[in-house]
Amino acid sequence: MNPKFEYLLFSILICFSWILNAQENLIINTDNRKGISLNGTWHYIVDPYETGFFNYRWKERNEDDPEAYWNRPIVKKISDRKEHGYADPYTIQVPGDWNSQDDIFKYYEGTVWYQREFDAPRVEKDETVYLYFGAANYEAHIYLNGKKLGRHKGGFTPFNFKIPSDLLQEKDNFLVVKVDNKRHADEIPTVNTDWWNFGGITRDVKLLILPDAFIRQYSLQLEQKQDIIAAKEKKMFSLEGSIILNKPLNSSEVVLEIPELNVSKKFPIKGDSLHFNLKAKNIELWSPENPKLYEVVFKLKGEKLRDKIGFRKIETSGKDILLNGEKLFLRGISIHEEIPLEVRRAKNRADAQQLLGWAKDLNANMVRLAHYPHNEHMTKLADSIGMLVWSEIPVYWTIDFENPEVYKKAKKQLKEMIIRDRNKASVIIWSVGNETPVSEVRTKFMRNLIKSAKSTDNSRLVSAALEVGYNRNKNYVDDPLGEYTDIVSVNEYLGWYGDLPHAKENSNWALAYNKPLFFSETGAGAKGGFHGKKEQRWTEEFQAWYFEETIDMMEGMPDNYTGMSPWILVDFRSPRRNHPVYQEGWNRKGLIDNNGNKKEAFYVLQEYYKKMKKKYD
Repeated sequence: MNPKFEYLLFSILICFSWILNAQENLIINTDNRKGISLNGTWHYIVDPYETGFFNYRWKERNEDDPEAYWNRPIVKKISDRKEHGYADPYTIQVPGDWNSQDDIFKYYEGTVWYQREFDAPRVEKDETVYLYFGAANYEAHIYLNGKKLGRHKGGFTPFNFKIPSDLLQEKDNFLVVKVDNKRHADEIPTVNTDWWNFGGITRDVKLLILPDAFIRQYSLQLEQKQDIIAAKEKKMFSLEGSIILNKPLNSSEVVLEIPELNVSKKFPIKGDSLHFNLKAKNIELWSPENPKLYEVVFKLKGEKLRDKIGFRKIETSGKDILLNGEKLFLRGISIHEEIPLEVRRAKNRADAQQLLGWAKDLNANMVRLAHYPHNEHMTKLADSIGMLVWSEIPVYWTIDFENPEVYKKAKKQLKEMIIRDRNKASVIIWSVGNETPVSEVRTKFMRNLIKSAKSTDNSRLVSAALEVGYNRNKNYVDDPLGEYTDIVSVNEYLGWYGDLPHAKENSNWALAYNKPLFFSETGAGAKGGFHGKKEQRWTEEFQAWYFEETIDMMEGMPDNYTGMSPWILVDFRSPRRNHPVYQEGWNRKGLIDNNGNKKEAFYVLQEYYKKMKKKYD
């Protein structure tokens, strides 16, 4: 075999194994595991030419290359040449995007090297150590003490790598992360989006200290095939679940406890996985009105893993969405993972409280987390306050649907999203994309993602935000993908993109499928504080008029209309929005402006949702 080809093949295989390892070995519920946080102040090097990764012949540097930025820069005498280093004042906060931390990063797309040192906690002989990242956008290469742990692609999902026992030092561990947020046509998302490409280590970083054998993933929920109405009447419920270990065991047992329900069950396990069923009495079902969470404890040998889980059943019946057997109307709102007052990515529980608090003020019972999986603080808080969640992967607009490698990347992100959040009762919809152009190859691509979602988790609905062709006589929703989604979700902008809001007055809608119809987007732009006649675009009055007409249109919808999640809760940054007066790099469709002030349209929708809440309560 040609040596160059052999080396290339070896590199591809190693690359693939890193990607596979990061996904298949994903550890969940890291907040309740032993470990230390590596959040805080890191050093950085901005490297637009990737000098620390490639040599001047544009070949990847050898692992022990002293010029590689993952190696500790050591100067032994004053004549030594060293052209890189990590030092103050070049510091950056983790978690956090780099764009908001220094003006030099505002528009930066490229490579930044992150570095910090840490002392390892005490690790017993029967323990293993993992390095966990909540997310890094977009491609991350991880190095510890000069050795590569692995690589991960995808800017919004978690990953972790095992640290070899002989690599971890008691003192002064040298951790380096190469993060690259450049956009590419063969990635997910692709080069063309409508949000800011925030780069960096945007979510929590942890060092996990785990038993030699531990529970890596688990799921626990109501059994899907049971008649939930009958179960409620009898006050006897069937539960089902699964457990995946980090390695196979010859013979052991897993103990499951739900103390409040007087549940304590032992399940024998041989190998590395287990599926189980059990009964439980008098379960209070989770809902927005009663977000009941139960403490659940899993035990394996010396490991004791706690979680808080709600039990509910989400399903469709013909034209209706049913939650715990009762008809559900979704009073939704779309949200980007941004805190506009500080022009940055949302990153912690306080940020989640601000965003979901605004949604609660709106009388919403559901949020569409667009257009990518948001941080886990959002879904955890949604669980505890009773906010339903639509979670989405960034298969957005015109990706390369003909490329099988792109499909693999989309599927990987989908599985990572589901694995992280499948025990969150609040999450009721997995979305496989947004506004993708209709074609045979696209529909096959998306249909396969739907199949993958269902095979990974059959306890939720699957959808995608579709587009509609407007017609003066009838707006007919017939995207062929609607045949495969559980609910047909449509983005609708009649009165903003084309015509004025009064065009909605005589708008008729029809659906090709006997399924629930959900409006995943609708909205109009307005600059906060700008007032005038309602016919004047960009005024708060125009936006309020748009929503008044939208609500009137919704009142005349077919009986399969099940709700909406207008675009969007709060203004957000976008390089596509370049009007020098009204936009200035902001998408102005928010019901709240970038200073946190509620626009007139907020109160229009708030009143409508108050009315719909009363109707369905």
